[in-house]
Amino acid sequence: PLYHNLVMKHLPGADPELVLLGHRFEELERIPLSDMTREEINALVQELGFYRKASPDEPVPPEYLRAPARPAGDAPDHADL
Repeated sequence: PLYHNLVMKHLPGADPELVLLGHRFEELERIPLSDMTREEINALVQELGFYRKASPDEPVPPEYLRAPARPAGDAPDHADL
């Protein structure tokens, strides 16, 4: 609840993955999370540019309202994960 524009959905039986969507909700990238710790996932989310609020009701600065949405084809390379 503290990361802006991050929605978590539990899908029974599915391997956990982070699905990055563009500003028009097109799928940009899927990052598997099965082998990552909670700390590694938090670091990844921050590296990707998600804004973390100090409290759930904190307003989001205007420059982060659409973050971390990127145009299609501009997704970072995570081959090392």
